[in-house]
Amino acid sequence: MRPSTSRIPGPTVLLLVLVLSMPGPDANAQTYSVNVRPVLHDLDIKIEPVASSGVLVMKLTNNTDRKVKCNLRYDAAPQPLYRKTTYVAPGATEQSVFRAKRKWFSVDVDVECQASQQ
Repeated sequence: MRPSTSRIPGPTVLLLVLVLSMPGPDANAQTYSVNVRPVLHDLDIKIEPVASSGVLVMKLTNNTDRKVKCNLRYDAAPQPLYRKTTYVAPGATEQSVFRAKRKWFSVDVDVECQASQQ
């Protein structure tokens, strides 16, 4: 009787090599959905969410000829609600940053912009 030798079949080896050589998940990959609910009062404001793992950046671009005030309300249960006010000069882009304190799966962002009195 011949001693038993363990051999991995050729296709299995190829599959293992392919799997092990693949890069892991990107550390900055988005792992949640973002729902933006804008109230812009007829102002030309561009809202761009930039989502990555653990942080959400809202880019606000003011395409009007006057300064605007944008109130942002972030709801990313189970985290507490977070509010931030951002002023954007005419023709400028400003950012509002929201960082994760707990694991989130979706973020609802209410953005209300109006002409600034300042």
